[in-house]
Amino acid sequence: MRTVEADFPSEHDPEEFSARIFGAGPGRPEPGARRGAGLELAPFRGVRFAPHIDPAAVTSPPYDLLDRDQVERLKAGGGHNIVRLTLPDGYGDAAATFRRWLADGSLITDPAPALYLYETGGQRGLIGALGIRAEADQVVLPHENVYPGPVRDRLALMEATRANLEPIFLIYEGGGDTAEIIDAAAGLPPLMDFRAGGQPHRLWRIDDPALHARIAADLAPRQALIADGHHRYATYRALQARHPEATWDYGLALLVDSTRHPPHLGAIHRVLPDLPPSTALALAREAFDVTPVSGTEALRDVPGPAFLLAAGDGLHLLTGPDPGRLERALPRDHSARWRALDTAVLDHLLIRDIWKIPEDERSVEVVHDDPAAAIARARRTGGTAVILNPLKVEDVLAVAAQGERVPRKSTSFGPKPRTGLVLRRC
Repeated sequence: MRTVEADFPSEHDPEEFSARIFGAGPGRPEPGARRGAGLELAPFRGVRFAPHIDPAAVTSPPYDLLDRDQVERLKAGGGHNIVRLTLPDGYGDAAATFRRWLADGSLITDPAPALYLYETGGQRGLIGALGIRAEADQVVLPHENVYPGPVRDRLALMEATRANLEPIFLIYEGGGDTAEIIDAAAGLPPLMDFRAGGQPHRLWRIDDPALHARIAADLAPRQALIADGHHRYATYRALQARHPEATWDYGLALLVDSTRHPPHLGAIHRVLPDLPPSTALALAREAFDVTPVSGTEALRDVPGPAFLLAAGDGLHLLTGPDPGRLERALPRDHSARWRALDTAVLDHLLIRDIWKIPEDERSVEVVHDDPAAAIARARRTGGTAVILNPLKVEDVLAVAAQGERVPRKSTSFGPKPRTGLVLRRC
């Protein structure tokens, strides 16, 4: 078998790598049995924590939203928290822990294939085994580029455990038969009902084959957008390419009908810890209109491109970028809609061209949704925070539908599924 490093060398450009992994992928050719098939969410025998284990104590937010301190707190809170699998000390440790929990009954496998109805934050969706499709099929649409490093990490973990440990999150325009089945199932007693992370979480099992057939028929002609979990979907594509077994043609996913349950789309703010506020503000004035403001609400509903610069103790609104400099900074091989995205202007004009900051995880940190947290982090480091308005869902869908990706870390869809409710063995 080829090594992970050979399949995904770190020098891959993100756009090139994303086109490759979401396309045919490395390794074996695209599986003929799946090529051209429609949207599919198949039932499977879910692996769940045993009823005697408190789900609030063993589940967690998605792995990529946890910092080191949060992980250590979750591990210290009990011996069965899911982060011992999703963020282990080593891939072998995760595999051994997974086998031990299955052997001692901490994890149980449901007796029959099922789809799982999951509800949180007023949103309902189905957890199942998503049929993995090439991007060219226009069935599962990515909207962000991915990087080799996180894919190598998740690939090594899923191969070691032979499991999908947390679902990715997709949205689709529905309103059909599946919605009626979901509403009926939600009227029954749930398998789980608990609170964690300030939200209620409920889970039901739908194990009637007749309902599975109705759902399959309703979903087949539809199209889904990856809302969260691009690196894990890329990992599913890599696993599909590396393994001939049909089980690797599927990956664990939560599918939400955005017609019935519109997702929350939040912004992802930037923190540049090594950029002094005075420098950031002085350079920004070369290409933007800069206005001092008293609060973060000043950014709300301002037509873009617009940003809020938290520099030192002050807040400054950046609007009206210089058209000539904007034209030179933005790549010309993208659509007008892509070039108008706030995150495209931020990355290419402000961060790269004006501030000349390398776009890596150390130089540009991100904070999901919370402007106050981003500003506080910038002040702790003596750096600069950039607060953004969220993108519009229709812009994300339109960009993805024409085969483009929004810039990295542009969207924060929610509410995200809790990790550890249902696992899938491969």
